[in-house]
Amino acid sequence: MKRHTATISHDLHLLADDAKDLLAATQHLAEEKIVAARERLAAALEKGKESWEHVQERAVQGAKVADKAVHEHPYQAMGIAFGVGALLGFLIARR
Repeated sequence: MKRHTATISHDLHLLADDAKDLLAATQHLAEEKIVAARERLAAALEKGKESWEHVQERAVQGAKVADKAVHEHPYQAMGIAFGVGALLGFLIARR
């Protein structure tokens, strides 16, 4: 899961870098449609950055809550983990 998230993060950073390069490359063009497209792209980049930061903050908050719950109720957490593992094992074995 961590690897998948890192891949998505890397791809998003590459996309943002490419978009910034495109904005820089078309900076000297002043045609009305290009200016409007550049403004929309810049706004989308900013919104994407804000959304990504929000997702990261929520993930950290969720991890902290889960960590606290596991530390406060370790045996219940182990029981739940065992139950989920058994259920997944049962479902895989049925195939």
